[in-house]
Amino acid sequence: MASTIRCDIVSAEAEIFHGEVELVVATGELGELGIAPRHAPLITRLKPGKVIVTLPGGEKLDFVVSGGILEVQPQVVTVLADTAIRAQDIDEAAVLAAKAEAERILEGRGEAMEVAEAQKRLSEVQAQLQALERLRKNLKH
Repeated sequence: MASTIRCDIVSAEAEIFHGEVELVVATGELGELGIAPRHAPLITRLKPGKVIVTLPGGEKLDFVVSGGILEVQPQVVTVLADTAIRAQDIDEAAVLAAKAEAERILEGRGEAMEVAEAQKRLSEVQAQLQALERLRKNLKH
């Protein structure tokens, strides 16, 4: 019985992660998904949010995706993300600035397209801020 499954996390720019994992947790459209070895095949869309992979031995790696597709096959879990970043690579100052800009647009209730883009960007930066908080919490322990 296999205790690991290969996981590939790929963005439009680059391969972000490739390796054997014990568990993949991602934020699907209908909620959290936990993918372990021998999981049934599936394809689902991902919401902006976290992807956490648990390596053999228990170490967890935290990623943030802005949306995309999760595909589970018998031997591999693939995350095809619009954008993806490791939690430790997030630029907190840039994220906070983007959050403030999105909130400013939403408060002003600009044009419909601008508001929709601001809502999307706000959900992306909130996911990044949550990843930073998880990273800080894990570093304290």
